[in-house]
Order: sequence, then structure tokens, then C-alpha cells
Amino acid sequence: MGPHPAVAAIRLAVRRVLNDILAEHGRTPGRLTPDERSSSPLVLVACSGGADSMALASALAFEAPRAGLRAGGVTVDHGLQPGSGPRAVEVASRLRELGLDPVESVAVTVGRDGGPEAAARDARYAALDAAVERHRAAAVLLGHTRDDQAETVLLGLARGSGIRSLSGMAAVSGADGRYRRPFLQLDRQTARKACMVQSLPVWDDPHNTDPAYTRSRLRHEGLPALEKALGKGVVEALARTAQLSRDDADALDAWAGKAAAGVRDDDGRLECAALHDLPPAVRRRVLRRAAIDAGAPAGSLFARHIEEVDRLITGWRGQGAINLPGRVVARRQGGRLVIRQG
Repeated sequence: MGPHPAVAAIRLAVRRVLNDILAEHGRTPGRLTPDERSSSPLVLVACSGGADSMALASALAFEAPRAGLRAGGVTVDHGLQPGSGPRAVEVASRLRELGLDPVESVAVTVGRDGGPEAAARDARYAALDAAVERHRAAAVLLGHTRDDQAETVLLGLARGSGIRSLSGMAAVSGADGRYRRPFLQLDRQTARKACMVQSLPVWDDPHNTDPAYTRSRLRHEGLPALEKALGKGVVEALARTAQLSRDDADALDAWAGKAAAGVRDDDGRLECAALHDLPPAVRRRVLRRAAIDAGAPAGSLFARHIEEVDRLITGWRGQGAINLPGRVVARRQGGRLVIRQG
């Protein structure tokens, strides 16, 4: 008799990702001999102790030895709740019980930039990046599910920042593609069921039900209201929208990358006439990339900033310079657009 369907689903999702990692390292799946183990690539799982990441950790612990990979885990203590330190130690202990090695608990200090959710995310990814470098890991698996993807699409829609924000989370992201999300096609309930049938203890983060947090309100109020109004299948439709949007955004980014070289003069300034001839979606991508290259932080550069710069091309009335984040200034000089730090 095979494993429970939920367990089979999470293991298959992880197996596919591990096979991708093996292929990238020129290896084929297969168990390791003791001599081979020390030189095999290491894959880490980021685990909070919640159902999604515990299910992911269990699947990695099962699949990695069969694929010929080493498997470890990292849990991040954000220090935002009473008892978070001992809880992180407990999660690390559970990961070791699953057979993961190395395992570590990392405490971080959460700042205030961008709000509590963004600050916690930034601190978490900084800790995971450091763990990758410390252990020379090939990848980190993250437990985001299809439900998380749907929430991310809705949050992007609310920001009104374009098709890239509707593309949600990528299956592969980060420097050198280090972050992998095997569960983007699986729903949250499958992960929870997999934990239950394997008798894996899980911790439910109270922040996930705290209405002070935007994502929590969306999860417990927004999505249920949409499903009540539109019927079941909203989550699946939003996740599908994310993939279609990502495909479109990737194509437009590639087009803009090629177009950028053709709109610069010998001094690197942007030619306004050539920019004007580009489709708006492509032109705005060229302008955004130019602003980032000049020093504007990508996370602080919003659609309204690019629209203002775009008007220097499409609605030129002699207006002055546009101030952008990072002390970057965009101004029109004759028939050229100059974007640089002021």
C-alpha cells in the first residue's frame, strides 16, 4: 500500500524540484555511497514549524537521500512573539528528528522599513542568504502554496503596480536561482493533511490570524468573500493568472532588454524620439531599468514614479526634473533623457 495521497503529492512536488537541482549540477538521481555523501549538493528547507514548511521538510527528508542529495534545515527566529526563541529551538529539534543535517536556528532583528510584514520578510531572507553562503548550499526550499500565490496576486492587484506584481512568486528566484517553491501547485490543505497523517506536530503562527496584518485579513476575510461572490475555484484561477502574467512579463522584459540598447546615444543618454516609438509597456520597462541602473532602489520605485518619467517622453511641456528614490533625478535635455543621481 502506497503513502496517503497528500503525502504522495508533497513528495512528488519535492522530487521534481530535486531532479531539477541534480540536472543543474550534472548529476542523476541515485542513492549515495558514504564516500560520495560529503561532496553531494546540499539542499536546505526553510521551516517555521507551520504545516506548509513542516510538510515540505518531511518530503525533503524522504526524497533527498533517494535522489543523492544532502538535506538540511534552517528556522528563523524573528523575535516578534513571546517564546519565539524556545519555539525555534523546538522546530530545529523536529527537523533533526526527521533526519536533516545540518540544522540551525537563526535569530534575526526585524527593522521597520516598509512595514512589519516587509521588514520581517527582509530579515528572514537575509538570514537564509547567509545560511546558503555559510553551508554552500545549492538551494533553499520554501513552503509557499497555491493559496499563498493567490494572496500575493490579490495584494499585487491592490497595489496597482502592473503585470509583474500580478505574476506572484516565482517557482525559482533569488541569486543563482537559490530559492525553490515546490508547493506552488498544491493547496494549503494538502500540506496540512500530509502533516496530520504523518503525525507531524505543527505550530500555527498567531500572526496568520491577526487582523492587524494585511495578508491575514485577505486570507480570512477577502478570499472567503470572493469565493462567496464568485464561487469556488478563485484560488486556482488566481494562481493560473500568476503564471500567465509571469510569462507575459518575462516576454516584455526580454523585449525591453533588447530595445534598451537601441535607444541610447554614444554617451549613454536615452533618445526621446526612439523611446516614444516603443510600445508603452516596453518603454516603461526601459525607463525603470535605467532608473535602477542609476541607483534607484527597485523596492521603492513604484508605477507612479515611472509614469512621471514617461511623461517627459510622451507629454513634454518643458516640465522640470523628476526626483526618484535613491536621490536619482530624471530630466530631459533637448531630445535626450538623462537619468542619474543628482
